[in-house]
Amino acid sequence: MRMKIILFSFSFFLAIGAGYAQKKNQPKSIISERVSIKKYHNKEELERMPKGELLTLYIERIESLVKTLPYIAFATKPGVTMTTLGIPNNNDNRKVLDNQFEATGDFLESTVDFHKKILPYSDTSNLVAAILFYEESMKSLHEYSEFH
Repeated sequence: MRMKIILFSFSFFLAIGAGYAQKKNQPKSIISERVSIKKYHNKEELERMPKGELLTLYIERIESLVKTLPYIAFATKPGVTMTTLGIPNNNDNRKVLDNQFEATGDFLESTVDFHKKILPYSDTSNLVAAILFYEESMKSLHEYSEFH
């Protein structure tokens, strides 16, 4: 009986390990699912918002653009993987993509830190204009696919 329990446990852990290894090799989306903007605003809406809310929107738009712009030659929306594009999903390519995601994360971390400390000193009307510009840029990225 004890041997059956040991064999069952070993088989269970082996199956879990195999399942985890397969997930590790799954193709990753080139553009993160978290880059979408939930709501676009107009100037009047933004002018009624407190500065703290504007700062949050500004930072969200920067993050979305930084996570999308470098990849527009591949895709402009989440869900496209290396495999979808015909890029081999091998260890080298996954490592390059992981390194790119890590570098982007490091860049965003320092940028967001900078913005949280310095942006509160900006003029509210400049924040509104920048948010509108970033939102228009994101909208145009979604229309980009029409150009090719």
